[in-house]
Amino acid sequence: MRTIDFSPMFRNSIGFDRMAQLADSALRAPATNSQPTYPPYNIEKVGEDDYRITMAVAGFAEQDIDVTVNQNSLLITGKVEKAEDGSDREFLYRGIAERTFERRFELADFIKVTGAALENGLLHVSLVREIPEEAKPRKIEVRPSVKAIEGKKAA
Repeated sequence: MRTIDFSPMFRNSIGFDRMAQLADSALRAPATNSQPTYPPYNIEKVGEDDYRITMAVAGFAEQDIDVTVNQNSLLITGKVEKAEDGSDREFLYRGIAERTFERRFELADFIKVTGAALENGLLHVSLVREIPEEAKPRKIEVRPSVKAIEGKKAA
């Protein structure tokens, strides 16, 4: 098993515990290609602070897809309910997969999911980075320290 010592990085940084946890969990994942490949997706940067995940979900309707955000994790699941209308379809070839899926994305701090839309078999999930005012860089004024001189009066 591979281990990486992050302690040199932490000498000059504070509060990056989550980064170490993410790197550790990535290294613990199997080295084989056991990561799910269905459904295919893209992650785009569409603006300075705007992102979009586009996922190919042909055969799924809005009610078949669930998008859930929990803290810094985005979970997209899909499950097609089989129609019980009595139609007995016989496929000669079935290339459109309608199988259940689950995709999880780890979101950075201050990333918010603003919406999701299904259009032409593509699920678009919009994200935006909203940095609160208290987290933005601010200038700290450096003032001279005033020390009283004991026993002497200033001239």
